[in-house]
Amino acid sequence: MNLLMVSGDRQVAIGEKGPFFSMQAEFSRYFDRIDVLCPRPDAEPTVRVIHDNVHFHTAPCSRRGMPTWIADQGERLQREHGHRLIVSHDYGFFYNGMGSAHLSRRCRIPYLSEIHHVPGYPIAVGVRERIDRLAARVYVRWARGRAAAFRVVNTEQMPELLRRWGVPAHKILVLPSQYIDFSVFHPGAGGTGDSAKYDLCFVGRMVANKRVDVILEAMAICGRSGAPLRGVFVGKGPLRDKLQQKAKELGVDATWIEWVDEPSDLAAIYAQSRTVVCASTCEGGPRYTVEAMACEVPAVSTPVGVMGDLLSDGSCGALAGFSAHELSVSLSGVLENEELRVRLGKKAAAAVQPYEYARALGIYANGLRLLAGEPETQPCA
Repeated sequence: MNLLMVSGDRQVAIGEKGPFFSMQAEFSRYFDRIDVLCPRPDAEPTVRVIHDNVHFHTAPCSRRGMPTWIADQGERLQREHGHRLIVSHDYGFFYNGMGSAHLSRRCRIPYLSEIHHVPGYPIAVGVRERIDRLAARVYVRWARGRAAAFRVVNTEQMPELLRRWGVPAHKILVLPSQYIDFSVFHPGAGGTGDSAKYDLCFVGRMVANKRVDVILEAMAICGRSGAPLRGVFVGKGPLRDKLQQKAKELGVDATWIEWVDEPSDLAAIYAQSRTVVCASTCEGGPRYTVEAMACEVPAVSTPVGVMGDLLSDGSCGALAGFSAHELSVSLSGVLENEELRVRLGKKAAAAVQPYEYARALGIYANGLRLLAGEPETQPCA
């Protein structure tokens, strides 16, 4: 079976081996050929083919020209390779989805709209996220009669939103997007418990919707109650300098790491932390919390993305409200009792087993094959 993917990932085409490159190493084994249409990268494309059968085609136009280019280039590729399914990674102003819908109509092959999360849902931070949320609503209502299905990556939050926007339940396909390498992220990757260097860790972009400022405020609340916390914050972003200054003003113990070279370095940070924390207002995953949980680190998170699925029963961490006070209460509940924290960590590692790299990608690939009317298969050697 040949597959056409319409992606927003431009980095593979310029030689960067990020998550999309790594995902394709296993995913591509379920298909004869994959063609990927992607936006024009900032640098000259140097990569055309990866893993022998994944072919990249970069747009010659701006984002606004993407719908037309996707339909035209996709039709040319379809005539040559006979793709059975179009998979559109949809976000922003949904140029990919619009182009994929037009291509689907022209070539009479189904398209799947993948929406991992909607900016501004469940909570919007700023005007831009409100606009993005409105754009998503308009697109979904336009696409619900055109797309064969919508792929979502959690079982509660996104299906509920899509149903509210009029998508029939039978068109909502739950296929998780967490693909975790358990040879890297596993218990004992660097020492936990009493030897841990940090009480909590955060990994991600230093941007508004991640709300690192709320994590710092929650740390300060814990400190004022007589239980000061040590935190490690890994990541870059436009708010990094402001957040470092805020940490100093609040008097919290925060270590800042801009970059790590290898996933194993990240695993060591998780294993040196007593909890992993997420205060985001919207997420598809996030990935880092699941990685940390695989290292027997309990999670404390707002009810976003897959965290609502994993933490709802309180057996491997705690769900928190969106305020700094609510986050501090949840952190304290996990950290005050070390025996409980260790028990939650072991449950966390067990809970994320379905996200093992090869297993999760096999479920994703075979889910697409079934949607295209093809039988499930085992990966090629």
